[in-house]
Amino acid sequence: MDPIIDAQAVVEAFQRVSEALLASQERLLSLDQAVGDGDLGITLAKVAVALQEYVKVSPLDDLGKFIANAGMAANRVGSSSFGTLLATALMRAGKEVRGQAALTPEHLASMLNAASQGVLERGKASLGDKTLVDALQPAAEAFTQAVQFGVPLSEAGLLMVRAAEAGRDRVTPLQCKIGRASWLGERTIGQVDPGCEALVVILRAITGS
Repeated sequence: MDPIIDAQAVVEAFQRVSEALLASQERLLSLDQAVGDGDLGITLAKVAVALQEYVKVSPLDDLGKFIANAGMAANRVGSSSFGTLLATALMRAGKEVRGQAALTPEHLASMLNAASQGVLERGKASLGDKTLVDALQPAAEAFTQAVQFGVPLSEAGLLMVRAAEAGRDRVTPLQCKIGRASWLGERTIGQVDPGCEALVVILRAITGS
């Protein structure tokens, strides 16, 4: 049986994500400069620092509220479109488990699907538009299916990461169709989408992979 994810495990996941975003700042900056305005690495570094401060002082009795409020903390400093989508994902995920003091794999699947739906609604993008959605939606689907089939949590997490990586790689040869990157037209063909890459960084950190 998979272990229950307690509050300390959630805090540690946030800490790993913050550290991974800081370590990936230059790569994300470089990717975003190739297809956008080049601020993604800087924005997510600010988000990482804000989350590090947030987890130090925030109560953990209600993990749903804790995660949703982390989204609000990210939104205050994340001025880019990705920052807004990340904040939306966290707030939607937190809403799914409001009142919970610990989380099950089923909770995690519900959170991922809520986050994916929130990003779809807020960003107005579809699969194939070469955005964060192309990594997040397959990741949520892969994790949910794994949990439904009783796959151990650690393996389900790896399947989630692999699905996100595959989604990122699937759209890399395509042209960006939405957002600032779409202005560059054919110049975006063959470029890794920075939003997809950022999500892969986040999911790898959450799973410790």
